[in-house]
Formats: sequence, C-alpha cells, structure tokens
Amino acid sequence: MTPSTTVHSPLRLYGRSGELAILETLLGKLRTGDGGALVLTAPPGLGRTALLRRAAAHYLRGHGGPVLYASAAPTEQRLPYSGLHALLCSAPGPLPLAPDTVLSSGISPGALLGLLRALGAEQPLLVCVDDAHLWDPDSRAALGFAARRLGAGSRVAVVIGAADETAFAGLPALRLGPLDDDAATALLDRLTDGAADVDPVVRSELLREAAGNPRLLAGLAGRLTPGQLAGRTALPYPLPGGESVLDAHAAHLDGLSCDTHTLLLLAAAAEEHESDGAGSDAALLLRAGVRAGLSASHLDRVLFAPAGSAGALQRAGSRVHFSHPLLRRAVLHRAPPGRRRAVHELLAGLLGGGEPDRARLPALVQKACASTGPDAGLAEQLERAATAPRPHGERSAALARAAALSTDDALRAARFTAAAEQARLAGDTGRARAMLARVGPHLAEGAAPYVRGMLALRDGPVADAREALLAAAELLAPHDPRRTLDALFGAAEAAWAMGDAIAYLDAMNRVPVAAADRPTAQYRAGMCAVLAGHPDRGHALLRCCLDSAARAEDAGELLRAGACALVLGEVDAACRAGARALAVVRTRGPEALLPHALEQLAYAELRSGQHARARAHALEGLHAARRTGQRNSAAHLHAVLALAASVEGPAEACAAHADAALTGAGPHGLAQAATLATWAVARADLAAGRPGEAAARLGPLVRPGPGTGHFATRMLAVPCYVEAVVLSGRAHEAGGELAVAVQEFTLWTTRTTDPQVPAQLARCRALLAPAEEAAARYEEALAHHDRAGGDFERARTRLLQGQLLRRLRRTREARGPLRDALVAFERCSARAWAGRAAGELRAAGEAVDAPDRSGPGPLAALTPQQQRIARCVAEGATNREVAVRLSVSPRTVDHHLRNVFAALGVRSRTELARLLDRGGGARLQDRDEKKRADL
Repeated sequence: MTPSTTVHSPLRLYGRSGELAILETLLGKLRTGDGGALVLTAPPGLGRTALLRRAAAHYLRGHGGPVLYASAAPTEQRLPYSGLHALLCSAPGPLPLAPDTVLSSGISPGALLGLLRALGAEQPLLVCVDDAHLWDPDSRAALGFAARRLGAGSRVAVVIGAADETAFAGLPALRLGPLDDDAATALLDRLTDGAADVDPVVRSELLREAAGNPRLLAGLAGRLTPGQLAGRTALPYPLPGGESVLDAHAAHLDGLSCDTHTLLLLAAAAEEHESDGAGSDAALLLRAGVRAGLSASHLDRVLFAPAGSAGALQRAGSRVHFSHPLLRRAVLHRAPPGRRRAVHELLAGLLGGGEPDRARLPALVQKACASTGPDAGLAEQLERAATAPRPHGERSAALARAAALSTDDALRAARFTAAAEQARLAGDTGRARAMLARVGPHLAEGAAPYVRGMLALRDGPVADAREALLAAAELLAPHDPRRTLDALFGAAEAAWAMGDAIAYLDAMNRVPVAAADRPTAQYRAGMCAVLAGHPDRGHALLRCCLDSAARAEDAGELLRAGACALVLGEVDAACRAGARALAVVRTRGPEALLPHALEQLAYAELRSGQHARARAHALEGLHAARRTGQRNSAAHLHAVLALAASVEGPAEACAAHADAALTGAGPHGLAQAATLATWAVARADLAAGRPGEAAARLGPLVRPGPGTGHFATRMLAVPCYVEAVVLSGRAHEAGGELAVAVQEFTLWTTRTTDPQVPAQLARCRALLAPAEEAAARYEEALAHHDRAGGDFERARTRLLQGQLLRRLRRTREARGPLRDALVAFERCSARAWAGRAAGELRAAGEAVDAPDRSGPGPLAALTPQQQRIARCVAEGATNREVAVRLSVSPRTVDHHLRNVFAALGVRSRTELARLLDRGGGARLQDRDEKKRADL
C-alpha cells in the first residue's frame, strides 16, 4: 500500500457546525420566499469551497430549486465579465439573457439585479460564487451591487466565497477561523482511517504544523508513510505536503511589484533565525533592503504602511510580522532556490558584520539556510554557538538547522533532541514534540526519553512521565549526572502528582547521593524520612534545606525550598521562597518553569490565607500554562482557583474551575489536583449552607486506605469534613469514620508547624463536644487564632460559635460572635460566607442588610427566617434537612413554612419553587452571565 492509499478525503465537514447553521438559516429563509446574501471569507485551505458546495448540495437535495454555481478561473481575471459569464453558463436551463451576450457586450449591475429577480420569481434561486476575489473587476462590482439589494421577498440568496470582504463591503460577512483541536483531531482520525498506531508525537506535530487548516492537514498526512505515521521512521524536515496551500497563499501576492516581492522575501528569510512568532527586526530589513538596491521611499511605503504590501506585512514597534504564518512560508516556497539562497547570504553578511558574540548565531542560521546540502562543519559551528545567553527558542532553531545539516544519523538525532529540549525550556511544547518526531529510533543515549518524560510531566499522563523519566535516568547515569538528577526528581514529582507515596520514595531513593550537592541531598533525605514515617528526622533535614535556600539563586533549588516549607507547614516561608523562585524565573527563565512557579506560590498563599493574592497569581499561571501548552499545570491552577473561589465566591466560579481541574486531572492521573478541586466544591457547599453535600464529597477524601484523597493534602480537608458531618446531623451515623479522621488529624497536628492547624483541631473538638464543653473548646480555638492571625479561619470559628449559642436559645449572646464573623468575612472578601453569617445574624434577631437575591422580589414581605426557610424548601430540602441546616427544630420549620405559604399565596412546595424562579430568575441569570464572563 502506498502512503496515499492510507489517506482519504473527508466525507463530512469537521468543526463547522456554527457556520452550517448560519447557512441553513439563510436557505430556510430562501425556501419561504425571502432572499439575502452572505460572504464567506477565509485564507486558503480553511474550507470556503467545502461550505459552498455543501450549501448548494443541501439546497438541491432538500428543495430541488435552481442553483447557479461558479468558481473563479484566475487566468480569466483580466477578461471583462468572464466571471458572470461562467456563473450564467451554470444555469440548468435557458435564460432570458444569453451568457455569450454578457461576455461580448457586458451587463450593467442593474440589469444583473433584474435578471436574478426574474429567475427568483419563477422559483427561489440560490447563487454560489467561489473565490470571487479572483473574478474580473466588472463581474465583482455587478455581483456586489445585486447582492446588496436582494432582501426580503426577492426569492434569491447569494453566497460568496472570497479571501476577504473588501470587494463586497456592506454585505454580511462570516470569517472562517482555524479548526479547534477537537475538530482537527477528528479530521486527522478520518484521514488516517482512525489508525490506533499513529504515534502521539507524530499526531501532535501534524496538528501543530497544520494550525487548524484542514486542507493543509490532509496534504501533510497524505505524504507520510505508514512507518512515519506510526513513529517507526523519523519525520522529514520540513514536512512535505503543504505545497498547494502555500501556492494559494502566494497567489494573493502576484500583483505586487518586483521590489515589494524582494522585501517580502527578505522579511520571510529574516525570521528564520528568530524564535517562532517573534517576527523580524525592522532595522535589519531596512539595511538589507538598501543592500538589495531598494529605494528608501519604497522601503518606507512597504514597511510603514500596510497597504504597501497588500496587507501582507504588519509592524509592531521595531518588529515586522506577516499577517498570516502561512504567508511567510508561502513567500519562501514560491521564491526560486537561487534567489532564496542569495537573500540568506545577504542577511548572513549583514548579521556577521555586527557585534561578534551577539550576531554569530543568527548569521550562522542564515548561512545554514543558504546551504545547498549537508555541511558537517557548519552544523558543528551552529551547535557550538547555540548556548547561553542566547534565548532557548533561538537555540532550538539553530540546533534544528544543525541537525538538518548533519551527515551522521546518530548525530542528527542527538541535535534534534537538543533542539527539542531547548524548545521545551522556551515553553514551546508543540515545537519540542515536533523535534522529537524527527529523532526516530535513535534515542540519543537517554536524552530523548528524558525530554519526552519532562513534556509528559507538564502535559500528559503523569504515570507515563514517571516511567519515561526513570528509564531516561538509567540511560543517562553513566555520562550525564545533572540530567540524571533532573530525571529522577521529575519522576518523583510525577509520583507526587499521582498521589503515590511509594512510587515517590522509589524515585527519590534512586537519586545518587554522590552526584547531589548538600541542599539537594538534604531535600532528598528529608522528604524520604517524612514519607517513611520519621517526621522528626525528616523535618530537621528539610529545615536545613530551607535555611540553605536563603542564599540560592537557582529556580529549581528555590522551588524545592518552597516544597520543604509546605511539608513543614511553614507557610510564610513557602510564600517567600515561592516569590523568590518566581522572580528568578521571570528574569532568567526558563519560560517553561513559569506556570509551575506561579502554581506553587499561589498554593502557598492560599495556605497562608492570602486568597486574593493566590487568585491573582493562579490566574497569571493559568494563562502561562495555556500559552506554553502545559495542561497538567493548568489543572492544578484551576484547582487553586477553585479553592480561592470557595472563599471569595462566586459559587459559579468555584464550580467552573473545579470542573476544569477534574476534567484535566482524570485522564492524566492528577490525584492532587482532583483532591483540591473536590475540597473546594465541598467548602463552597458549606458556605451555601449545604453541609450534607459537603460531607458526601469529603468523606471519600479523608478516610484512610486506598482510593482516598492525596496523601499530602487530604488532612487539610478534615476540619471541613467534621463541620459538614456535624451540621448535617450525621455525627452519630458517621461516628467511627469521624473519630478516625479526627484522630489522624490530631496526630498530623503534632507533625506540622502550620499556625492554623491547632485552632482547627480545637474547633473540630468543639463541634464534637457536648454543649457544656463546647464553649471552652471554642475559646481555646480563638486563642490559637489570635496567635496565628488570619481573618478567614477565625471568622469560621466565630460563626460556628454563634450558631451553637443560637441553637442553645442564647440568642443575645450569639449576636456578638456572629457579628464578628460577618465583619471578618467581609474584610477578607469571603462573600458567600458573609451571606451565611448575615443569615445567622438575622435569625438571631439583629437587623442586617439583605443580600441582593432577597429583594425586591416575592420574598420581600417575609421575615429573615422565613426567607431562609423558603429558599431551602425551593431548593428541594425536606423539613428535617432545613431544620439541620438552620439549627432549628422540624416543628419550627413547619410553623414558618405554613406562614410562608399564606403570605405568598401558594399551596405547595412546587408552586413556591416556581414563584422564586419567576421572581429572581432574570436577576440571577444576569448575575450568572456576568460572573461567567468575568471567569
């Protein structure tokens, strides 16, 4: 079977459901006698033609009406009225005006409008024109004139496909974007017959190279052999198969002058030594243009005015970019090889004449681009020059060029692997995987598995990452001790994310002590001692490691110091180490560490009660994770944001972030992210007065044994679990499980220096104590809070203390703690918790401003306690569940509910729910939409 036989044209359109719905709406109006027009615009390859053909076929099949369909012939662009002649020749029957007459004598725009209306009067008519931007000007003008005047009652619909809407201004336009990842993946599956043996790295490279262009994706996949698709054979560099799409892009520039083409070629070539997306240096282009004989006025017109290059070039400060990435490739593809080499040699001469150290690498890259074949000497020069302080992205580009020039297969594989490593450090996950796809079976003595494992650690199943990194460590141990350490620490980090303490110990125990410096050895020994059940010895070692980091300037060492501080419970020290690590990453790189540094700092700030700061850093980290293609880091950051939202609100934000975290955590085995996200949702349930739901979520996390929460974070959720079980009235039912959780939490309290934990333990004991003993326990908890600081946890204790007093009918005494809780929650922006405290305070008889949801509306005439009961009942709670939630008796709930029914004029719980939905639904919907937009 030849490669072409494994690839097929798609039988359906992928990722165009929205566009198809818009076309169907237009056709639906046409069937009822109304007309209209739509311009589909997109660069070549995105599916304009496919959509036009689908619309025409759908109309013929569903309605059987006439269709005029024409595609432009670029060779006839200078022939007047050739476009309209082709369109009228597609008519299924005779026309009032012969097409040949149009070609010989022309047709006025008004006459074309009249002709289309006359055809539509007989039967609703669909007109489809593909590549209308390539029509002759007269035909374009007449068609645009007619389409603007075909509206309601015209019985004619016009659908135009064009590169842009310039020639059809005033008409509704729909611009097609690239396919999203899901649609492109589905298309690739179809193109390869859904073959299960397509290598994931090859799949990733095809999707990256195609950039959502379906025609380009089909061309690239169609040129690969089965062995290349399966990863058994290295991919060619560059990938073949995109020639037709590049030719179509280049055709848009055919009308430009020779000097403009020269400048475009210089701009395209000047990006070869830059990082992806960096563009080219405008000053270099000016110098190169002058050297190439271009006039200063022409250079100014093209570089400083978008119209000078027909919109191909765009300037941003001192950088010049192509308007579309494929356009740059098209310019290089269309240029004759000799001319292209001459341009690269010109740029190499200009760059080589500057400051030697700074310009050496770019000049060598340009020389490599000008090379006519393999050149071992030039490849070696490139490899030697691709070192610090050059940015990682530039080093990656240079090493890829060196690999392409290499004559030895093993050396080529090693250089592609080095290029992948530099791309990974630059935060370009897609390029890193693309370089790995070109390594083939040569594993470069463990370097390739190492890079694969590090990529999977941030963007893949962490179990796979662990295995790859352990294998890489064995291969690297004899000759590369630094990468061996990094691989083993990466394997341990993967095991930590999995929640597998035994696997973590296994990876850490493999770290060769002789190869580690003193702080690293202390970190390894300390973490192993803690997880092996020797906390005292482990904490002493971790504290030494933390103290050593005071002088550290390495981002990895500072991140390990932050991890030490979190294990010790010294959250303030963790914040300091995290802030220093972030500063180092920002100033020195690598970019790939930025999401992880922000994640660790945000988590430390969350633990220290700085929820607003944690949210700000986590949001920045989430953007960085998306930019660098690190889905695992994104899942962890979503979990941190969910925890922050469980304090600050809104509940919708907490749920959205938790869903995102769990969606990413499941396929990649991220137990820590899943535990934190579940805890966040449960804490939001507590804030909303749903302790039963919170207890159900937290029970599986805190109980000992397999299948529970993450070993390093599940204890943090125990205070919430105890509160949820007690407030839901299930303390007796969950007695044994509750006692085990509190006992384990008590033991953990002796092993951490987290200042909030003693207060949380005292609060748990207060919740479980008899009423006469609980008051003393709450006072003990408050004394611990006074020493530890932190508004949020202290406010939670005061809220529970006030609830207890109110339940004991000591209403006047309850107001003080509840008032303190309300003020503290408002001070730390814990809006949902403030609402709960305000409700308790109103129930205790103190006037508090009602939250937005309660009025004005159907509940405005009710007392605060009646409002709370009405809302709980409308949510579906039984009288007993409402009683538990509000700390009253079921009889009290029944009494208030009868008064609610009488006041509101309803006769059932269903009518009450409907009334509240009608009264508050619109307001709540507007608020929810705003929150989702903010999120």
